[in-house]
Amino acid sequence: MGKTVKLFGFASVQSPAAVKKFVERHTGEGTVCDVVEVGRFEGTRAHAIVEFTTIEAAEHIKSLAAAADRFWFKKSYLKAWDMEQNYNVKLSVGFQTSEEKFSVLWSQENVSVKFGTELRKFNFFLTYNSVEYKLEVSYESILKIKLHSPRGQTAMFLVIQLYGAPRIYENDGQWIREVDFTPSSSIGQSNALCLRLPGRDVVPKFLKDFFYYEKSEEEFILERGSSFSSNSDLVPIINPPKDIVLPFKILFKINLLVHHGCLPGPLVDVLFFLFVDPSFFKMVEIEHALEKLFHLRKCCYDPLNWLTEQYIKYSKSRTLPELPQIALEDGLVYVRKILITPTKMYFCGPEASLSNRVLRSYPDDIDNFLRVSFVDEDGQKLYATTLSPRTSSSTDEERRTGIYRRILSILRNGIDIGGKKFETLAFSNSQLKENSLWMFASTPGLTAADIREGMGDFSDIKNVARYAARLGQSFGSSREALHVHGSEVEEIPDVKTERGGIKYTFSDGIGKISADLAHIAARKWGCTSYTPSAFQIRYGGYKGVVAVDPTSTVKLSLRKSMSKYKSNSTSLDVLACSRYQPCFLNRQLITLMSTLGVRDSVFERKQREAVAQLDAILSDPVRAHEALDLMASSRENANVLKEMLMCDYKPDEEPYLSMMLQTFRALHLQELRSRTRIFVQNGQAMMGCLDETRTLEYGQVFVQYSGSRCHHPDNTSPVFSIVESKVVVAKNPCLHPGDMRVLKAVDVPALHHMVDCIVFPAKGKRPHPDECSGSDLDGDVYFVCWDPDLIPPRQVPPMDYTPAPAKVSENDVTIEDIEEYFVDYIMNDSLGVICNAHVVSADTEPNKAMSNSCKELARLASIAVDFAKTGVPAEIPHSLRVKEYPDFMEKENRSTYKSHSVLGKLYREVKDIAPPTAAIKSFTREVAILSYDPAMEVEGFEKYIDKAFYYKTQYDNKLGNLMDYYGINTEAEIISGCIMKMARFFDRKRDTEEISFAVRSLRKEAKAWFNQTESDLATPATEKEVYAKASAWYHVTYHHSYWGCYNQEMKRDHFLSFAWSVYDKLVDIKKGKLISGPVE
Repeated sequence: MGKTVKLFGFASVQSPAAVKKFVERHTGEGTVCDVVEVGRFEGTRAHAIVEFTTIEAAEHIKSLAAAADRFWFKKSYLKAWDMEQNYNVKLSVGFQTSEEKFSVLWSQENVSVKFGTELRKFNFFLTYNSVEYKLEVSYESILKIKLHSPRGQTAMFLVIQLYGAPRIYENDGQWIREVDFTPSSSIGQSNALCLRLPGRDVVPKFLKDFFYYEKSEEEFILERGSSFSSNSDLVPIINPPKDIVLPFKILFKINLLVHHGCLPGPLVDVLFFLFVDPSFFKMVEIEHALEKLFHLRKCCYDPLNWLTEQYIKYSKSRTLPELPQIALEDGLVYVRKILITPTKMYFCGPEASLSNRVLRSYPDDIDNFLRVSFVDEDGQKLYATTLSPRTSSSTDEERRTGIYRRILSILRNGIDIGGKKFETLAFSNSQLKENSLWMFASTPGLTAADIREGMGDFSDIKNVARYAARLGQSFGSSREALHVHGSEVEEIPDVKTERGGIKYTFSDGIGKISADLAHIAARKWGCTSYTPSAFQIRYGGYKGVVAVDPTSTVKLSLRKSMSKYKSNSTSLDVLACSRYQPCFLNRQLITLMSTLGVRDSVFERKQREAVAQLDAILSDPVRAHEALDLMASSRENANVLKEMLMCDYKPDEEPYLSMMLQTFRALHLQELRSRTRIFVQNGQAMMGCLDETRTLEYGQVFVQYSGSRCHHPDNTSPVFSIVESKVVVAKNPCLHPGDMRVLKAVDVPALHHMVDCIVFPAKGKRPHPDECSGSDLDGDVYFVCWDPDLIPPRQVPPMDYTPAPAKVSENDVTIEDIEEYFVDYIMNDSLGVICNAHVVSADTEPNKAMSNSCKELARLASIAVDFAKTGVPAEIPHSLRVKEYPDFMEKENRSTYKSHSVLGKLYREVKDIAPPTAAIKSFTREVAILSYDPAMEVEGFEKYIDKAFYYKTQYDNKLGNLMDYYGINTEAEIISGCIMKMARFFDRKRDTEEISFAVRSLRKEAKAWFNQTESDLATPATEKEVYAKASAWYHVTYHHSYWGCYNQEMKRDHFLSFAWSVYDKLVDIKKGKLISGPVE
């Protein structure tokens, strides 16, 4: 076994490759296994942590460093010492079945374990069946560590409870990721490791630094366990005995509890299944008990006794427990999900999701649909190198790991859960980028193949990537607006040109919609106060955007460029619409602007202004109102807070307002640091549209925007503003300086109906959208800015974005082809790597993004973006791969340097001001006493107190469950959508929208409770009675006598958002607008 050494004293941070080359000059080629970390701590010299293949090589380096003539690297002399504590232990994997018992599924003697504070991980080295393996457990994946030293015994046991499985590596000349090698996939079935330490003097000193470190001298027993998974490859799936038939939703929930550590797998036996069988207990009681078990936040070692206690409690209650799920609003569905890692799988959900055309077509089969995502052991995206590792040569060798084969095998063979066989169905383009897809469990009358056949005719498509993309069109999240008969649809010609042998389509992806149909579609989408100017739609086999044409008498006018396949469907599905969207700079935009001549001082000033505005919102109501108007992504939440500000609630006094604004500020400061995301007031993110009037010339655009900036103080209706100046336009990702276009915004009266979208000309030498990163008009959203300080003083010609020729097969595309393409996409997904390399190259090259390396990376990025359509991968040469990273990218355990570019300056200016969420004030009993407003008490409110208390209990329980499920720490984060941190298997970018759907549905459900008529009232409630009820909701939320009275056994914070579900009523009370009379 090898050894790890820390080398310290480098004058600057060195790349891992440079350290390896230097060390092996002294120890011999192949003696360095890995350079796991390079870096420096504040104010010190740089270091490198080196893993050697042998102890002898490590000792040799240490002896050189200890020699009298010193160990020199260039002009620096180095010191060396052992990096970790290294022990030989007996390693067991399995489960704790009680506080004093550990069920062993597999064990191995003579396992070398290395750990140390600076390594921030445990490494276990072992040989099994003559193959060397390494198990890597990061500190972040550890739930709890407990040292058992039973009295009277010499043996000691270190039990490491894990959130997920270890990463498994196989030594094949280099450490390569692999799948579970143990019998019956024992590592994947386990959720804990048990180390039998060689003696009582072998206790790592650093363990006490773990927050969840405990010690025990009580009895501790290791017992032989057995596999409990019904499938030895897909672990740990649990199915009931053949003579017990459980509803699918109950079986799914049981698996979820086991997978997330709430229930030990070995304890899910025949007796347990009988305790959750609806033949013996009420279904609602079973559902409620299992949901509660998930939210206990600890493992239940006596589930039968716990379930018995719950059932007794329910039987004594006068009413059945409320269903734990939130009642979803129209257009949303609950979807079950499975996350599959290289080692195990996790059942999740059901989660609130926006529906799609396929789910709407089969509403009775919703339990037969499943979203499956392939992720790494920490829940993050799989790297391409996990499926096909790079070699040390300059070209990538095609080497597919067991993880590649595992994913393909799952797609080919499906997943069996309780007799339901889920098979590959299809995936949308966005799901493909997330390594996710839909599966379907066939029924006697409906199979996955039937569903695909019913979507349309794809037989003319011979390219696998394009075929998969067209199948996926029907799976884009959407709302059904209405059905439009074919006779009410016309096909109009595309607007084309040809230049230099290249054909361009100005109208690529866009058509027209009549004003009447747009009005109906807007109401279906949820826009009640205005009609958007453009909608991103799916209609039959058409996809793209339709913009309002006030002169059109035909409901839909579609173009050939929008037609992707043949379909008989007449459903008009809306995916998005034009609206006010705030505008932010990011690293790519700043890099291109800087390359094109915008001064560093401009960005520094913009960032300081953004920070000053965020600071001001905590005390200045006017600045807070302005910030919410301009920067808030959720209009609904912003409206609540703005109404509170307008009725004289103070940002630093009212608890709910204060915590929401603090969270809003915290997230935006965090994004300034991590993404250089700077708000731009004179700009907007806009959907692209076409000038159907043919008025605009090449180089011109029409831009009209809404938003509170345009509201007249004496007028409640918006006043739109038209931009008449230079504008800078770009589309992410934008890597080539030519992607950023400076155009002239002009006034065109015939286009005044187009608001919150950018209208491009239908003539010229080349479409402007195509000049912007090769974009089109099928729904792309553009960065549009008319701030004169941010208009680049020079331009360069745009890049040629003609896509690479697609791979075409002579044979019909099969589902097996699509499954292989899905795995190949993961293996070849290089866009993130290319974009990171571009950031680094632009940061270090004198010519910034105009350097040859950056332009080549921009070309490769274009190929990588088109991979989902062409199937042609981007090959990154070794010379363009990143060796070290700038400090602003915050790449831990990687070689870094201090960036002197504008991005480095901006980062260091804000890196210490982003507040942790712990700094956000919570609602304590003392705060309740100080903040309760007696003026909110309306005569007769006492009559509604009991009902208000009951509803708040239900609301808080559902909200708390949602927070627990997603791992969100504070109420303000989940209500505002400004989520700082989530549980390991969730992603803020990917899951925030689904969380907002659930929160919005809960708020709507609360409003429905409020609007329920009291059973003893035969006449409509008067306005005074309605306000009295609202007052009761405020009282049970804010009065100190109710503080801490809700969900006590769950140990949750006191929530405030319940009362503000009826914010309009509370605002009226605050303003004194009480009128007697019946409510309509």
